[in-house]
Amino acid sequence: MSNVFFDIAAGGSPLGRVVFKLADDVVPKTARNFRELCTGQNGFGIWIPQSHPKLHVSLVAARVSQLLTESRLQGGDFTRHNGTGGKSIYGEKFEDENFALKHTKPGQLSMANAGKNTNGSQFFITTVPCPWLDGAHVV
Repeated sequence: MSNVFFDIAAGGSPLGRVVFKLADDVVPKTARNFRELCTGQNGFGIWIPQSHPKLHVSLVAARVSQLLTESRLQGGDFTRHNGTGGKSIYGEKFEDENFALKHTKPGQLSMANAGKNTNGSQFFITTVPCPWLDGAHVV
Protein backbone atom coordinates (compact mmCIF):
# COMPACT_ATOMS: atom_id res chain seq x y z
CA MET A 1 0.00 0.00 0.00
CA SER A 2 1.23 3.48 -0.78
CA ASN A 3 0.56 6.59 1.27
CA VAL A 4 -0.91 9.95 0.33
CA PHE A 5 -1.34 12.87 2.67
CA PHE A 6 -3.38 16.03 3.00
CA ASP A 7 -1.98 19.04 4.80
CA ILE A 8 -5.04 20.67 6.35
CA ALA A 9 -5.27 24.43 6.93
CA ALA A 10 -8.03 26.88 7.76
CA GLY A 11 -7.70 30.60 7.21
CA GLY A 12 -4.04 30.13 6.30
CA SER A 13 -3.24 28.43 9.61
CA PRO A 14 -1.97 24.83 9.47
CA LEU A 15 -4.12 22.37 11.38
CA GLY A 16 -2.20 19.16 10.71
CA ARG A 17 -1.64 16.31 8.29
CA VAL A 18 -3.95 13.42 7.46
CA VAL A 19 -2.29 10.33 5.97
CA PHE A 20 -4.19 7.73 3.93
CA LYS A 21 -3.03 4.29 2.83
CA LEU A 22 -4.19 3.57 -0.71
CA ALA A 23 -5.41 0.02 -1.34
CA ASP A 24 -3.09 -0.70 -4.30
CA ASP A 25 -3.58 -4.43 -3.75
CA VAL A 26 -7.40 -4.27 -3.98
CA VAL A 27 -8.07 -1.34 -6.36
CA PRO A 28 -4.75 -0.71 -8.20
CA LYS A 29 -6.22 1.38 -11.05
CA THR A 30 -8.18 3.61 -8.66
CA ALA A 31 -5.18 3.98 -6.32
CA ARG A 32 -2.91 4.90 -9.25
CA ASN A 33 -5.37 7.55 -10.45
CA PHE A 34 -5.56 9.14 -7.02
CA ARG A 35 -1.81 8.99 -6.41
CA GLU A 36 -0.92 10.51 -9.81
CA LEU A 37 -3.49 13.28 -9.43
CA CYS A 38 -1.82 14.08 -6.12
CA THR A 39 1.65 14.35 -7.63
CA GLY A 40 0.56 16.17 -10.79
CA GLN A 41 3.01 14.00 -12.72
CA ASN A 42 0.73 13.97 -15.78
CA GLY A 43 0.66 17.76 -15.96
CA PHE A 44 -2.64 18.17 -14.14
CA GLY A 45 -4.25 17.50 -10.79
CA ILE A 46 -4.30 19.31 -7.50
CA TRP A 47 -0.90 19.34 -5.94
CA ILE A 48 1.56 21.39 -3.97
CA PRO A 49 5.09 19.96 -3.90
CA GLN A 50 6.28 18.77 -0.52
CA SER A 51 9.66 17.40 0.52
CA HIS A 52 8.81 14.21 2.35
CA PRO A 53 10.75 11.24 0.89
CA LYS A 54 8.80 8.49 2.66
CA LEU A 55 5.37 9.53 1.45
CA HIS A 56 4.55 8.96 -2.18
CA VAL A 57 2.56 12.09 -2.89
CA SER A 58 1.98 15.63 -1.91
CA LEU A 59 -1.50 17.11 -1.64
CA VAL A 60 -4.80 16.33 -3.31
CA ALA A 61 -7.31 18.61 -1.67
CA ALA A 62 -6.47 22.24 -1.97
CA ARG A 63 -9.94 22.76 -0.56
CA VAL A 64 -12.83 20.58 0.48
CA SER A 65 -15.76 21.65 -1.63
CA GLN A 66 -18.68 20.15 0.27
CA LEU A 67 -19.79 18.75 3.58
CA LEU A 68 -22.43 16.25 2.52
CA THR A 69 -25.21 15.54 5.03
CA GLU A 70 -22.74 15.28 7.89
CA SER A 71 -21.54 11.91 6.54
CA ARG A 72 -18.60 12.87 4.34
CA LEU A 73 -16.28 15.63 3.11
CA GLN A 74 -15.92 15.92 -0.67
CA GLY A 75 -13.26 17.56 -2.85
CA GLY A 76 -11.08 17.02 -5.92
CA ASP A 77 -12.77 19.22 -8.55
CA PHE A 78 -9.72 20.93 -10.05
CA THR A 79 -11.36 21.85 -13.38
CA ARG A 80 -14.56 23.74 -12.47
CA HIS A 81 -13.91 24.35 -8.76
CA ASN A 82 -17.61 24.01 -7.96
CA GLY A 83 -18.07 20.29 -7.30
CA THR A 84 -19.20 19.39 -10.85
CA GLY A 85 -15.87 18.89 -12.61
CA GLY A 86 -12.60 17.00 -12.51
CA LYS A 87 -10.97 14.31 -14.64
CA SER A 88 -8.95 11.16 -14.24
CA ILE A 89 -5.49 10.21 -15.49
CA TYR A 90 -7.23 7.76 -17.87
CA GLY A 91 -9.39 10.38 -19.59
CA GLU A 92 -12.41 12.29 -18.39
CA LYS A 93 -13.92 9.31 -16.52
CA PHE A 94 -13.02 5.69 -15.80
CA GLU A 95 -14.96 2.60 -14.79
CA ASP A 96 -15.68 1.33 -11.30
CA GLU A 97 -12.87 -1.10 -10.51
CA ASN A 98 -14.66 -3.17 -7.85
CA PHE A 99 -16.62 -2.75 -4.65
CA ALA A 100 -14.64 -5.18 -2.48
CA LEU A 101 -13.98 -2.57 0.22
CA LYS A 102 -16.96 -1.20 2.14
CA HIS A 103 -17.73 2.14 3.80
CA THR A 104 -17.54 0.78 7.36
CA LYS A 105 -15.96 3.57 9.40
CA PRO A 106 -15.03 7.24 9.59
CA GLY A 107 -11.89 8.34 7.75
CA GLN A 108 -12.23 6.21 4.63
CA LEU A 109 -11.16 7.67 1.29
CA SER A 110 -13.56 6.87 -1.57
CA MET A 111 -14.25 7.98 -5.13
CA ALA A 112 -17.13 10.40 -5.65
CA ASN A 113 -19.01 9.92 -8.90
CA ALA A 114 -22.14 10.84 -10.83
CA GLY A 115 -23.29 7.24 -11.32
CA LYS A 116 -21.93 3.95 -12.58
CA ASN A 117 -18.44 4.11 -14.19
CA THR A 118 -18.03 7.91 -13.82
CA ASN A 119 -14.93 8.15 -11.62
CA GLY A 120 -12.70 11.16 -12.24
CA SER A 121 -10.78 13.13 -9.62
CA GLN A 122 -13.47 13.83 -7.04
CA PHE A 123 -13.26 11.95 -3.78
CA PHE A 124 -14.80 11.98 -0.35
CA ILE A 125 -13.74 11.10 3.17
CA THR A 126 -16.33 9.43 5.36
CA THR A 127 -17.08 10.92 8.77
CA VAL A 128 -19.38 8.04 9.82
CA PRO A 129 -20.02 4.52 8.49
CA CYS A 130 -21.86 4.88 5.14
CA PRO A 131 -23.20 1.44 4.13
CA TRP A 132 -25.71 3.02 1.69
CA LEU A 133 -22.71 3.96 -0.50
CA ASP A 134 -21.48 0.36 -0.83
CA GLY A 135 -21.75 -0.93 -4.39
CA ALA A 136 -21.88 2.60 -5.80
CA HIS A 137 -18.54 4.20 -4.79
CA VAL A 138 -15.07 2.62 -4.88
CA VAL A 139 -13.27 2.81 -1.52
